[in-house]
Amino acid sequence: MQTYLALMRAINVGNRQMPMADLRALAQEIGFERPQTYIASGNLIFDHHGDPRHVRDILKQAIEQRFGFRAEAIVRTAGQWRGYCGANPFDGDAGAIDKMVHLCLTVEPPKADAVDRLNERAQPGERIARVGDAIWIDFGPGGVGNSKLMPAYMDKCAGSTLTARNWNSVRKLRDMLDARTKGVGA
Repeated sequence: MQTYLALMRAINVGNRQMPMADLRALAQEIGFERPQTYIASGNLIFDHHGDPRHVRDILKQAIEQRFGFRAEAIVRTAGQWRGYCGANPFDGDAGAIDKMVHLCLTVEPPKADAVDRLNERAQPGERIARVGDAIWIDFGPGGVGNSKLMPAYMDKCAGSTLTARNWNSVRKLRDMLDARTKGVGA
């Protein structure tokens, strides 16, 4: 049995509504064990047998059937998630604002030149780094809302669907995974 984290992209905006209680119920119906969600942006933690691609495919199909729209799911293991938490290149940087630092993950590994291409459109104060299969963006004091790094452009640069979570959410999800390991909040 493996603990997974699935990040859904672009849900609970417009007509793409997915209540988290319904997502947890769906997860149980398709055989995912101990489903937990965090905030309404589509963060699902669960246990399941099988490889991440198979898990992603099952989840995507079930979401489309239940909710009536396609939502990309980016699936990582608990171990991978903990690795991302230890690899934030902006952690401890006095100039970084936690809610402006984002972990960006893709379905397929990002293109080799993804960071260079993103930097071409980055605003002053934005910093971008790649660590392993993750792209980290510090949107700086201007914030995400003032950035020219729009989702479609980021997907194009990365060569794959991308979704992001801010550093506060990344740490909260790590804490939830840690609590599962210790049997707390299961």
